[in-house]
Amino acid sequence: MIFGISFVSLAITIISLLICGVFAGFLAGLLGIGGGIIFVPCFYLLFVGFFNIAPDTAMVVATGTSLLCMIPTSISAAKSQYKKGNTNIEVIKSWSIAMLIGVIVGIMTSKFYGGKWLAALFGGVMLLNSINTLLRAKATPAFKQLPNKPIQQIIAFCIACFSSMLGIGGGTLTVPVLNAFSVEPHKAVGTSSAVSLFVCVPGALLMLLTNSTPQGAPIGTFGLVNVLAAICVVPVSYVCAPWGVNIGKNIRPYTLKRIFALALFIISVRMLYSGLVE
Repeated sequence: MIFGISFVSLAITIISLLICGVFAGFLAGLLGIGGGIIFVPCFYLLFVGFFNIAPDTAMVVATGTSLLCMIPTSISAAKSQYKKGNTNIEVIKSWSIAMLIGVIVGIMTSKFYGGKWLAALFGGVMLLNSINTLLRAKATPAFKQLPNKPIQQIIAFCIACFSSMLGIGGGTLTVPVLNAFSVEPHKAVGTSSAVSLFVCVPGALLMLLTNSTPQGAPIGTFGLVNVLAAICVVPVSYVCAPWGVNIGKNIRPYTLKRIFALALFIISVRMLYSGLVE
């Protein structure tokens, strides 16, 4: 036994985390989603299943750990996307302050009201997102251009608030929003990679430094971040992000949307079930 679990279970946990890192890094580069839709459910299920952590504690620690893990993944994906000319710098400049405020509000909300309901909220938001994206993969965008800056900043605040609360980085919500405003899919993916940095960096720091470690949290947890899990997945996800970028440039835009929607749908159903039933 080590860390309170058998060697076999520990080995399975580590392998699962490494696989999680591969998929999260690849999807971060391919879809601009920051890896959070993979990290959060993976960490949640591992903390509950292998470490026997209470679901409420497991969810908030999974969220904080996800934000930490997404920092290098988002950096890697954002650098690769920027080099390929897929980043809209004007959007980033316009959204930056509103996103930082949104992160603070989101983290404070999860700090005081976080728990198992976050799993249900995560699943519900992602399920609606996936269905909308899947059904509208070839649809004409709802708007011809981005709205004026005040409206953009409200959108940015909402994206950052929900993303930090759910530990998903920002890209998962940014991509469909930009697509709806006629931003070309590859540009939407590239810009969302940069958006993720404005969510996961301040979000992870707030989770790490402004929260006490919950009683019964997994070993290696500081604040609301499990550093041991991050050590397992971060190097792998960082290396795999450029791989996703390189493959994504050869995929047709509507196919990219469908891949994005399918990934969201599978994970959201599992998380919704965990939050409402288990």
